[in-house]
Amino acid sequence: QLRLVESGGGLVQPGGSLRLSCAASGFTLNGYAIGWFRQAPGKEREGVSCISGIGGSTNYADSVKGRFTISRDNARNMVYLQMNSLKPEDTYVYYCAAVMSFRTCVLSDVQYPYWGQGTQVTVSS
Repeated sequence: QLRLVESGGGLVQPGGSLRLSCAASGFTLNGYAIGWFRQAPGKEREGVSCISGIGGSTNYADSVKGRFTISRDNARNMVYLQMNSLKPEDTYVYYCAAVMSFRTCVLSDVQYPYWGQGTQVTVSS
């Protein structure tokens, strides 16, 4: 059974950092594009970043460029989202998602059939 589990969320002060992890089980991440998305209650889900299944091509939302970095460790079947210089407006539930895609990735949630349960990130003083 294909499963994704996020971890690493929490409460952090503005300007701080967090690293989110997305662990895959039941399948190998190699060949799957992984996206990070975020959503607040009553708001639409938005794409944050994604990394392609092969080659490591990445995309970022304009709101996080220069602050967030996505990476993958296929040997550990993990994908990470390093979040630096966090702002209160980064407060969301963050989700990782997977789709079989080799050399590209897109920040469109409808393209991703597999989702984790989410991890809360709260940026507040």
